[in-house]
Amino acid sequence: MTQAFYKYQGTGNDFVMIDNRHQSFDKNNTKHIAFLCDRRFGIGADGLILLENHAEYDFKMVYFNADGNESSMCGNGGRCIVALAKHLGVIEKKAVFEAIDGVHHAIIENDVVKLEMQDVNMIEKHRNHVFLNTGSPHHVQFEDAIDNFDIKTKGASIRYGEPYNEAGSNVNFVKKISDDTFRVRTYERGVEDETLSCGTGVTAVAIAMHYTGETDNKYLNLDVEGGKLQVSFDKENESYKNVWLIGPAKLVFKGKI
Repeated sequence: MTQAFYKYQGTGNDFVMIDNRHQSFDKNNTKHIAFLCDRRFGIGADGLILLENHAEYDFKMVYFNADGNESSMCGNGGRCIVALAKHLGVIEKKAVFEAIDGVHHAIIENDVVKLEMQDVNMIEKHRNHVFLNTGSPHHVQFEDAIDNFDIKTKGASIRYGEPYNEAGSNVNFVKKISDDTFRVRTYERGVEDETLSCGTGVTAVAIAMHYTGETDNKYLNLDVEGGKLQVSFDKENESYKNVWLIGPAKLVFKGKI
């Protein structure tokens, strides 16, 4: 069978994207999904995303990690699917769609997508790290030697270690550049390696930095391996609301496989 696809990237976080409004794609075939994401034998991507019809909203987002398993929310993937929806004529400048963690609003202008993330109500502050869920679970810790750090080895040891174990967590290493800018490198579960960018990860870092008093700013710049992202938010009591992830989402190529 021939499968048409689109390849999108958001600050280097790349995705195989498929228009599945006719429900022709087999979502249970994990080996096929992993093959499509394989960088040597398939198309190559950090994950695969399906755009599907929704009875109430503009569309539905279904996200799979590169290992072929359906996963929790992907922020950069959410921005890329908005760009695809515009490309397909499903939306114009605004979108409301459903993902695995609930309903999201988005605005697209040129190649920049502003995506509303879920509210964050629970943050765990530990001695050496912060843990929070921004649609996906994230471990956040400082690392001064971030440029020459073995992200894959150290990230894997944390991802599979206590207290995360089998369920695992994404792992973010952070260096403070200034009061409004932080450098971030992320080990992603499911990919089981460093990715050039992680949308829910930089969202977690921005909120964690504010929560721990590293910054008073509510609009932060996050420098990732694949470029630059911004996160804005409001704080109401102990909750973070009106959280937005902002950055580019671009079509790389389209084809058939």
